[in-house]
Amino acid sequence: MQTNLRDFRGERIYVGIDSHLKSWNVTIMSEEMELRNFTQEPNSKKLSLFLQKHYPGADYRCVYEAGFAGFNAQRDLSAEGINCMIIHPADVPTSDKEKRQKSDRIDSRKLARGLKNKDFEPIYVPDIEQQQDRSLLRINDKITRDITRVKNRIKSFLNFFGIAIPGEFQGKSWRKGFMTWLSTISPGGEAAISLLVLLEELRMLKEQEFILDKRVKALSATDKYKQRVSLLMSIPGIGLQTAMILLTEIGDINRFPTIKELSAYFGLIPDQHDSGDTKRVGGNTKRGNVYLKYILIEVSWMCIRYDSSLLLAYKSAVRTMDKNKAIVKVARKLLNRVRFVLKNKTAYQVMMA
Repeated sequence: MQTNLRDFRGERIYVGIDSHLKSWNVTIMSEEMELRNFTQEPNSKKLSLFLQKHYPGADYRCVYEAGFAGFNAQRDLSAEGINCMIIHPADVPTSDKEKRQKSDRIDSRKLARGLKNKDFEPIYVPDIEQQQDRSLLRINDKITRDITRVKNRIKSFLNFFGIAIPGEFQGKSWRKGFMTWLSTISPGGEAAISLLVLLEELRMLKEQEFILDKRVKALSATDKYKQRVSLLMSIPGIGLQTAMILLTEIGDINRFPTIKELSAYFGLIPDQHDSGDTKRVGGNTKRGNVYLKYILIEVSWMCIRYDSSLLLAYKSAVRTMDKNKAIVKVARKLLNRVRFVLKNKTAYQVMMA
C-alpha cells in the first residue's frame, strides 16, 4: 500500500497570475524557488484544484493586476480559500531586462516574486452590491454623454447640408418643438435616411436615460444613500447624479484616513521627484481613479458658478497658470468639502460675504 506523504502544512505557496481574456499564465513559487509555470483557462476552480492536488495543506497566496478582469477572480479565489489580492499594474517591480523581453511567463513570474517579497499593497475591492450600484451610475453617465455626442452629430449634419435652425429654436434646442421640426426636415436622397437614423438613435438613448434616471433616483432614496446624498447636495454645484457617482465610487469614506490619500484615489496629487538637491514637482499623477477625476473636475466648473469662495480660488489661481490647471486646484478644495461633510455627517454651510 502506497501512502501519500505530501503535506505542505506550514508552507506558503505564491501564485502570480497574468490574466487575459482567454487564458491565465500562472507562476507558482515557494519560499526557496520557482516551482511551476503553465497556461490554463481563466477558471478559479481549476486553479484551486491544481493547488490542492500538488501542494495540499499549504497557505496559498495569489496576486493579479487590476484590469479588464475586474474583481470576479479575486472573489472566486477567496471563496476557494485562497488569499488573493489585486494590485495596481504600475506597482510591479520590473528590471530593464524584463522590460525588453516581455512575455506572459515573465509577467506572471514578476507577480509571484513580488508577492513573495512583500512588494505589493492591494487595491480596494468593493463588495458586490457596491459594484452593482457603481455599474448603474457609470452606465447612466455614459448614456448621458452618448446623448450629447448624437446631438452634436445632428447639428453637424445640419451644418453640412446648409440647413439653418429657425430663429424661434435658437437657445431652445432639443425641446419638443425643435424635435418636431427636425422630424419634418427632408435633406433629400440617402441623406434623409442618415438623419432618420440619428434621430432614432437619439430617441432610444433618451428612453434609456429616462429609465436609468428613475433607477438612480430610487436608489438615492434608500437608507443606504439617503442621508449621505443630502449631505453632498448641500455643497453648491453638486446634484443628485454627481452625489451618487461620488458615493458609489468612494464607498466608505473612513477608508481614507487623510485628505492626501483621498486625493491620491482621485488622481489629484502631483508626481514628485526629490533626489539630493533636485526637487521637481510634475503634473497630476496618472494613478488613481481616472473616471472620478474627470467627474470631479467637470463638476468643479459648475461649482465655481454657485460658490463665491471657490470662484475666488479659481480667479486667484488662473492669474499664474492655465485655466485647466487652475480648475484642478478648485477640484482639490471641492474634494476637501466632500470629505468633510461625509466624515462629520454635517451639511456644508455656505459662507456669506
